[in-house]
Amino acid sequence: MNDPIADLLTRIRNAGSALHADVVIPHSKMKEAIAHILKREGYISSVSVEGATVKTLKLGLRYQGRKTVITGLKQVSTPGLRRYCSSTEIPRVLGGMGVAILSTPQGVMTGTDARKQGTGGEVVCYIW
Repeated sequence: MNDPIADLLTRIRNAGSALHADVVIPHSKMKEAIAHILKREGYISSVSVEGATVKTLKLGLRYQGRKTVITGLKQVSTPGLRRYCSSTEIPRVLGGMGVAILSTPQGVMTGTDARKQGTGGEVVCYIW
């Protein structure tokens, strides 16, 4: 697997369109940090790390009726083209209705948190 973040977003998108209750993803610290942000922002219902030697992330998806709460996911920074921004250039997703996830020197955080702390970083993805 060359791009683990794209794999994470694709698995969430596919599980949501197939109306699965949860999705299992191979574990990494970056994926876990993104999953905790999604839980805090209300896009998924649960995050758990399972397994002792081979760890996996199990994410519980949230639905409104027969539609998933996550209407869109877009990867911004790719392994071939990294996208960086300063604290003044952090993008707003759908006029503030979505979330931009950034990888900063202080850790993985949302665009609004990075703007408040006055730090920039790599724009990982947009979620709305």
